[in-house]
Amino acid sequence: MREVDKVIAARLSSSVPLVSQVAQYIISAGGKRLRPALLLLMSGALGYKDAQRFNLAAVVEFIHTATLLHDDVVDESTLRRGRPTANENFGNPASVLVGDFLYSRAFQMMVDTNNMRVMHILAEATNIIAEGEVQQLMNTHDASLSEAAYLNVIRSKTAKLFEASARLAPVLAGSSADIEKACADYGQALGTAFQVIDDVLDYDGDAAEMGKNLGDDLREGKVTLPLIIAMQRGNEEQCALIRNAIEVGETDNLPAVISIVKSTGALDATRDAAATQARLAIDAIAGFPTNAYTDGLLQLAASLLDRRI
Repeated sequence: MREVDKVIAARLSSSVPLVSQVAQYIISAGGKRLRPALLLLMSGALGYKDAQRFNLAAVVEFIHTATLLHDDVVDESTLRRGRPTANENFGNPASVLVGDFLYSRAFQMMVDTNNMRVMHILAEATNIIAEGEVQQLMNTHDASLSEAAYLNVIRSKTAKLFEASARLAPVLAGSSADIEKACADYGQALGTAFQVIDDVLDYDGDAAEMGKNLGDDLREGKVTLPLIIAMQRGNEEQCALIRNAIEVGETDNLPAVISIVKSTGALDATRDAAATQARLAIDAIAGFPTNAYTDGLLQLAASLLDRRI
């Protein structure tokens, strides 16, 4: 990861000071760096040691960071990772345009691999992520959203970049199609579990720990699995309260919504759904070589279930 950080620092440079300033601001905020870590772990599990893995790990982090910049503008978010968002500090126009810079810089770096398969994977992932973002926008304030539609969005918006990060390692290593599919399956399941737990934490997390405001999803009119299950299990009055909160996009009734989500067992059911995805990820790499990197991948999947931030 130190090598990846060196690549990130070198490739963030721009002759336009504001570009570097905004990009450095959000990158330096830290974050979990799960996607580059996933690419590095998968590369290690498959025995791939070439420096190109550092370049592509930085690429997936740039793509992810660009989506964060754009997301925070769309969602009108003011807090991320415990400090003001880039749009709160620098304004919406700067955040959108620097997000565009990070996307274009990522594509410059992909070309450096001189590998059409790598470029295809990342170009497809970036396109699907954008589609997922638009679909989520269309779904806002729609209290009738189904579980299948919810899962379709998170597999596009979140899990696709996890899948691409995991898939790049076997492509770089020249592994078989079966190994590539196993890596992709791991990445998609891991990314799905990650987002499902993220949606749990919006109703069962600690704002200070998470570094963002509780109830943001509700304020934005986002229908997530805890709310879907709560409406399936709740009585008529409970369903009406949640439905109204989604449609209006207000958090005045957030304590009541949280109480309903907990009392109906929706949080436990959502955690069970995440556990199912984590097990799918673990099963996907069951036949991988036994080494420290494979152990790390297994531990990563298991640790998501205890995630608090």
